[in-house]
Amino acid sequence: MLIRYGKDEKGRPIKKAVVYTKDEHCIPSYKIDIDALRIVQKLKDNGFTAYIVGGAVRDLIVGRTPKDFDIVTDATPSKIKRIFRNSRIIGRRFRLVHVIFGQKIFEVSTFRSTIEGSVGNNFGTIDEDVMRRDFTINALYYDPIQEHIIDYVGGVRDIKKGILKPVIPIDVIFVEDPVRMLRAIKYSSTTGCQMSWSLRRKIRHSAHLLSPVSPSRLTEEMLKIINSGHSFEIVSECLSTDLYMYLQPAATAMMFGNPEYEKNYLMRLKELDELVQKEKDIRLGKKLVYLIKDFILSLTDWQKEILTESSVGELYSKTWTECRNFVLPMNPQRTELEYAIRTALREIGVSIRIPKKSVKIENNSGEEEKSSEFNSQKKVKSRRKNKKRKVKSKAQSQIEL
Repeated sequence: MLIRYGKDEKGRPIKKAVVYTKDEHCIPSYKIDIDALRIVQKLKDNGFTAYIVGGAVRDLIVGRTPKDFDIVTDATPSKIKRIFRNSRIIGRRFRLVHVIFGQKIFEVSTFRSTIEGSVGNNFGTIDEDVMRRDFTINALYYDPIQEHIIDYVGGVRDIKKGILKPVIPIDVIFVEDPVRMLRAIKYSSTTGCQMSWSLRRKIRHSAHLLSPVSPSRLTEEMLKIINSGHSFEIVSECLSTDLYMYLQPAATAMMFGNPEYEKNYLMRLKELDELVQKEKDIRLGKKLVYLIKDFILSLTDWQKEILTESSVGELYSKTWTECRNFVLPMNPQRTELEYAIRTALREIGVSIRIPKKSVKIENNSGEEEKSSEFNSQKKVKSRRKNKKRKVKSKAQSQIEL
């Protein structure tokens, strides 16, 4: 074990971080993505420092193969862009770089400063950057060239003990970014690191801070939960800490008033987790079925609807509207939600096939417009008539001459 030293205000040496060597952390080199290694090497060749950071280091320590490799460096986004032609700068306020290798995208960020707390956008040093990380288990820096882990906050110790501990002071961490509450529960459920009683209590008392968070960020977090393979544990914990009412308010309201619905909803999530763990590259619509199926069942007596031969188009339109409102503020792609609704209805025994000509769309004035297919046919006929008129008028002018 090595020690990284710095200097205090008076120039005296002080301990900054613990450095774990290859023999101590035992991370096998074959688990490091070759393209992530190339990015780090190229940044170093150009005179910059670079590390693999965050969840990838955590997963490597516990023996898992990371899904993503995030990289942090002292190079600014513009300099990173010059080094890698296969890259693009993203973000307006919080700028970082995506380096692209085929289907893989690596997120390369610059060390951030603590001048504006943990949410500012000023560039800084690694000593400052570590203090902006949310939890100690995500605040580890791995140098794949020297094969060293740099640990400023005791993250390796907390991983081994199975403890989820915040880096940022507990009175500030969720005020600066409320989404960290969802991440805390996700990390606790997926890594096996336990939250302390004080941290869980703070989350429950700070749940209301999620109210002003944008739908796009809540959608992103909800999709991460669905894709995690641990949605049952995460949602159960979110329900107990009052966070789920901000992620899925309609579903939470139904569970609050109907214990049977809550039981079925959570059972569906267990089924979803089994599917995600078994199969890869599952389309989102297939996963959404597990969220909306019991809600669709509660909408009406579907057997009666089938027997009475209700209007298929009208029935589907109403179901789609109800499901769209049910999943808010999550905003999945329309095609994926439509796929989920049709799949759920098919499983119930309702076959939905909507001919394009029969579908009518009601505009804001309340008037009915014909389908797009009919409108296109109308336009073709109109063009033909105009063409005939032009030919006729041209022929008449020639006769007059």
